[in-house]
Amino acid sequence: MTTAEMILTNAKVLTMDDDRPRAEAVALSGGRILAVGSRAEVEALAGPGCRMVDAGGRTLLPGFVESHLHLVLGGNELSQLQLGGVQGFDELARLFRAYATKNPDLPLLMAQGAAYEILDRPVTRADLDRVIADRPIAMMAPDHHTVWANTAALQAAGILHGASMPKGHVIVMGDDGTATGELLEFEAFSPVLALTGDMHLQLGIATGGEPEPWPSAGQRAKDKEKVAAGLAHCAMHGITSMVNMDGNRYTCVLLQEMEAEGRLTARVKVPFHFKPHMELSELERASAMAEEFQGEWVTSGFVKMFQDGVVDSRTAYMLHDYPGTRERGEPLFEAERFKEICREASRRDLQIAVHAIGDGAVRQTIDGYEAAGRPDLRHRIEHIELIDRADVPRLGALGITASVQPPHPPGAMEFPMSTMEHVFHRDRWRDAYLWKTLADHDAPLAFASDWPVTDVSVMRGIQAALTRVPYEGCQDERVGLMEVLHAYTAGGAWAAHMEGLTGRLRPGLAADLVLIDGDIATIPPEQLGKTGIALTIAGGRVTHDPFSMAGRGT
Repeated sequence: MTTAEMILTNAKVLTMDDDRPRAEAVALSGGRILAVGSRAEVEALAGPGCRMVDAGGRTLLPGFVESHLHLVLGGNELSQLQLGGVQGFDELARLFRAYATKNPDLPLLMAQGAAYEILDRPVTRADLDRVIADRPIAMMAPDHHTVWANTAALQAAGILHGASMPKGHVIVMGDDGTATGELLEFEAFSPVLALTGDMHLQLGIATGGEPEPWPSAGQRAKDKEKVAAGLAHCAMHGITSMVNMDGNRYTCVLLQEMEAEGRLTARVKVPFHFKPHMELSELERASAMAEEFQGEWVTSGFVKMFQDGVVDSRTAYMLHDYPGTRERGEPLFEAERFKEICREASRRDLQIAVHAIGDGAVRQTIDGYEAAGRPDLRHRIEHIELIDRADVPRLGALGITASVQPPHPPGAMEFPMSTMEHVFHRDRWRDAYLWKTLADHDAPLAFASDWPVTDVSVMRGIQAALTRVPYEGCQDERVGLMEVLHAYTAGGAWAAHMEGLTGRLRPGLAADLVLIDGDIATIPPEQLGKTGIALTIAGGRVTHDPFSMAGRGT
């Protein structure tokens, strides 16, 4: 009889497995779940040297599946200046100057999380020149779709006088014929980001390309340190699997090398980015990645596309004009061309994930999936911040996953309510950030943070999902606790075609677990975000153990 290497007992086990939804203990062996059941039957499996963990009545769940994040970008940004919550010129200048003093040799002083309303007016390069004029500085909006740069950065990047850009990517120009400092979308701000020397880490999401020349072993070692920082940050929050929405083959190679080195602490799925300029034949690269990376820890097999931008910069594609404007954004793919891409990707058995925020982008994406006719591939739409009511039932009918982010609705977590007034007509608020309505129409839900766009904390995400206040005159879009937990575990695993490996606590599946520091059913929803992660286990290996649970064991 196989004996257990580790047993977690005296737990409130929520298995996410319909055959046995609750239990008291779980036994692990060989990186797999050996048994799930009562304390008596599971503890009887203890072998010599078995580690016994007394959970003390805490909640034990399948390891969290983060369905949409940017691992490499997030890991890279952990060392950059953080401006979340900062308001006003004086505080902005103080923080930037202190960061500059601490980092005298950085070629670009890069900040993250700068709110669109960080000043009481639109930010220009002149504002940032007043902060620091003699070194290149830039700051990224929380949504990662806008960067503001000072004159020195624009000059160093060679874009002070503008540059040719693909559709949807904009270097905003002033009346004097020079750049204002506002850069919209990846192609526009990538020349500035390239000043850091890290641009090769962003090629996948920026251009769909690969680094040339191929990074040396020394460079890969530096890059893996950034990935490791991101992985450790995620393990702290109970994440054991993730769908990484940036990346390319180089990302997969880094992760595979880390797996061989014993440093990979989560299962990572990496896309091939298909860009509007590409020929259909480029999908051969996606097929090659799918073939090359199909292990239990590093996989590919899906194509990521951007259908539009974001609401704050009015680059999200809407069916109607933005309030007080004649703008409605535009799709990054022409409609028939997009259908053609969907058909070809589906013919290759590749899953598709599309960033679609505006209702126009969402509709065009649904149309493309309908044309492809492959619900078995579980094509997914990322974000869905606004959707036309006529399109709501189409997701469930076509088997399209709603990959949405509980921290994103304004007022739910960090994003201010002012966004709603600026970008959505009041009579459309009822169509914004729908979760329950989509689920009620049979759309599968997968929840995520979009880190580093928002905090990666799953517990804060759960709190946001359960405490979100309905907008004035709108229906309540919250789903219940078990539905939320499902969307962060089994639902996310299913959406990533990983349900045969993880997402539930069932014998034979991977030993991916998270122990929450309390009984999740009795913690007030408004306190969930402060609830710690007591233990994270991925593939039977402890990846986060803040309280040294071994000292509490029986």
